[in-house]
Amino acid sequence: MVPETARQRGIELFNSREFYECHEVLEDIWRPTQGEDRFFLQALIHLAVGFYHHQQGNQIGAEKQLRKGLRKLAGYLPTFQGVDTAKLYREARAALETILSGGRIENFPVLRP
Repeated sequence: MVPETARQRGIELFNSREFYECHEVLEDIWRPTQGEDRFFLQALIHLAVGFYHHQQGNQIGAEKQLRKGLRKLAGYLPTFQGVDTAKLYREARAALETILSGGRIENFPVLRP
């Protein structure tokens, strides 16, 4: 289990669309983490990095990172550690489809603890 204050900070940053900072916080938690928590954090990091790339106009980077995140997140459905992963998966998948069709994401997914 990850430290609650750092975890909460990562969620707040994700939900505030501060994806670069979110990825930094989550990576600090991820490094010493073992087991299934580690792979779950990696999924969230990939999503955050993908959304950051999208914000920066790097659609290829966004697509690659979102695909990685979705693959890893799929093993944690429908919920994990109190996060509604099924909803996150659907929203991230829809965001990827928007990117693939050349669009801009208007509503980024939100982590719901």
